[in-house]
Amino acid sequence: MTIGEATRKRILELCKDRGITLNKLAIISGITQSTLNNVISGRNNSVTVSTLKKVCDGLDITIIDFFNCELFIDLEQEVK
Repeated sequence: MTIGEATRKRILELCKDRGITLNKLAIISGITQSTLNNVISGRNNSVTVSTLKKVCDGLDITIIDFFNCELFIDLEQEVK
């Protein structure tokens, strides 16, 4: 799994756990729905740290909490 795939899955997992839609997440995170949709759809595989921080703020978690899950263990090497 790539970092982009893991990030997408983690965002969807956190939304499901909290019972919120992607649209609601965009609103509470202060990012555009199109930005979030691009991340989730895979059109944007390199979400910025700034955008990810806003997502975490909207979810009321730290970046450490975001990455502290099984999805980010044993990621594929990105540079080959």
